[in-house]
Amino acid sequence: MRFFHISDLHIGKQLHYYNLAGNQRAVLKQIAARAEEYRPDAILICGDIFDKSSPSGEAYTIFDEFLNDLAAISPRIPVLMIAGNHDSPQRLAYARTFLERNQIYLSVLPPQREEEHLKKVTLRDEWGSVNFYLLPFLKPGYVRHLFAEGQITDYQRAVEAILARDGLDRESLKTAEQSPAGGDSRREAFAAERNVLLSHQFYVNGGKEPERSDSEQRGIQVGGLDSVDVSAVEHFDYVALGHIHGPQQVKDSHIRYCGTPLKYSVSEEHHEKSITLVTLGAKGTAPQIETIPLSPVQEVRRERGLLSEILQRATPENCHDFLSVTITDEKEPYHPMEQLEEKYDFILELRVDNQRTRALSEFSGPREEERTPLQVFAAFYQEMRGQPMSPKEEAWMEKLMNTEEEVAE
Repeated sequence: MRFFHISDLHIGKQLHYYNLAGNQRAVLKQIAARAEEYRPDAILICGDIFDKSSPSGEAYTIFDEFLNDLAAISPRIPVLMIAGNHDSPQRLAYARTFLERNQIYLSVLPPQREEEHLKKVTLRDEWGSVNFYLLPFLKPGYVRHLFAEGQITDYQRAVEAILARDGLDRESLKTAEQSPAGGDSRREAFAAERNVLLSHQFYVNGGKEPERSDSEQRGIQVGGLDSVDVSAVEHFDYVALGHIHGPQQVKDSHIRYCGTPLKYSVSEEHHEKSITLVTLGAKGTAPQIETIPLSPVQEVRRERGLLSEILQRATPENCHDFLSVTITDEKEPYHPMEQLEEKYDFILELRVDNQRTRALSEFSGPREEERTPLQVFAAFYQEMRGQPMSPKEEAWMEKLMNTEEEVAE
């Protein structure tokens, strides 16, 4: 059994106010082309299909084109999807019945009623059944009403309790392995067959967090309050994760974040974006993990150095990249942003790192709430103009602010 594991498409996302629709269309076309080339038995999309809970019409169109490209492959490849924390369950569930008739299976919420269970899709190969369990993003409040009062107190207990309801927790597995024939059929099937979990949560390994990037900070709580230890899911034969943007395993190779198909922040500069290709053999054998590289239309990268050096490094091949620029000139150049824009098309940000800015940074301190009004305005000025204030402008603004304070008194 071979399947693609992808996640965090974030269709509709912008990069520092630049529209990424063309880039996203291109990379989704690549994924569909690789699907036609490799002919996997299934394609898993593990949440955050859209970047916003209210996607634009353009975002819907891009996703519709992607699904149509996949549906055009013959024989048809089943597509299994779950909602992530960025997705609206109600909007994502639109036309779900129609999609399932075309082998596109979707789960947007965990069980909401007593009679409901996790969505399960079973595929078969020469070694028997492979059960795919679809666990969309959940918060404790989504499922608390299904359990006794006080049982669901955090994300860890919520995930464990939802799995236990279907006999998919570790204790149920041990019971099924030890019990004689004639026990709970679901538990026996889980013990005997191969099982894959799709999940979109923040998983940690004994408190050790996965490597994160700037683009996924929204939706992850400070201090790991939303974390779930991998011990809750490590008994599955493969755990296909979404939520973290850098491809990586959590504890073991069969528990994996596949990462995003595109770079969505400068902090992802060195990420190798790819499709994760998983091959499951017979029950009890370790899955084989391969990666299929994806090529972006535009790279996201940093440039650092003297302004003259950065300008000289511009080439026809790299001038269309998304750039975060840091100039190190001690004497700040005249209108550096304008000079850069003559050579490079997509400047994400312009920073200055020299003795003056380092001294200002040390003076201002790391805490946002401790910054002076002048420092706040200086940050705003750089964000809007793409360059820092000159010493003359700083002195003028400081004088103006002092005058305003005197009038207010």
